[in-house]
Amino acid sequence: MLELKNVTAGYDRTQVLGGVSLTSAENGIAAVLGHNGAGKTTLLRAVVGIIRPTGGTITFDGEDITQAPPNQRVRRGMAYVPQGQQSFEQLSTLENLQVVADGRPRPRRRQLVDQARERFPALNEVIDKKAGLLSGGQRQQLAIARALITEPRMLILDEPTEGIQPSVVAEIERTVTALAAEDGLSVLLAAQHVGFALNNASKYFVLASGRVTSSGEGGSGAQDEVREAMAI
Repeated sequence: MLELKNVTAGYDRTQVLGGVSLTSAENGIAAVLGHNGAGKTTLLRAVVGIIRPTGGTITFDGEDITQAPPNQRVRRGMAYVPQGQQSFEQLSTLENLQVVADGRPRPRRRQLVDQARERFPALNEVIDKKAGLLSGGQRQQLAIARALITEPRMLILDEPTEGIQPSVVAEIERTVTALAAEDGLSVLLAAQHVGFALNNASKYFVLASGRVTSSGEGGSGAQDEVREAMAI
C-alpha cells in the first residue's frame, strides 16, 4: 500500500532522512522503531506531506504522492495522529468528535461518532468534559478516535503510547490490533518502545541517524534482534 524509495528529507539545510526505503502492506501493522532523534517523526511527516522530500519517491496504492499536499493524501485515505495527544481543548470530547464528523457525508456523521465511541468506550465516561481537562491517555484515545472518523485506509501514529499509563496502553494496543486484523486497516506507527510496537506488527524497520539499519518480520520473537539493532 505504502512504499518509500530512497527518501531524503529534513528542515531547511539540515538533512534528517538519508535515503529511507520501506514498504507497508495493506491489512497489517508496520512499526518504525528507533531512539529519539532517529528521524521517525520526520519520516511520518514526509509520508503525510507536512514536509516535502528532497529526494526519492513515496507511492500510495501505486500512485506517486511525493509532491502531493496533505489534504490530497487525506482524501486518498491517510489519517495522521501526531505525538502529543492533540485536540481542541476548549471543546468537549463529544464536540471534538462531531467537528471531524461534520466533514463527512451527512447520513454517516452520527454513525461514525458512535463507532468511534464504541472503539474507545472509556471516552463515554468523559463525553461532556472539555478535552483540555482529560488525562494524557484519554486525550490519546480521543485523538485516535477523531482520526478514525475520517474513515482512513491507513492510520499513521507517532508514539501513540508515550507517557501513558499501562492500562491505557493495553487498551490502545487492543484497538489498533483489531483495526488491522478485523477491519483491514493498514497501520504505520513510530515508537521507541519495542514491546508495544512489535507484539502485533507484521514487519518492522529500525531507524538510526535517518537510515534504516535493520528490518524484518514483526512479532514478539523479533524483540531480541530489534533491541540489539537499537543498541548499536
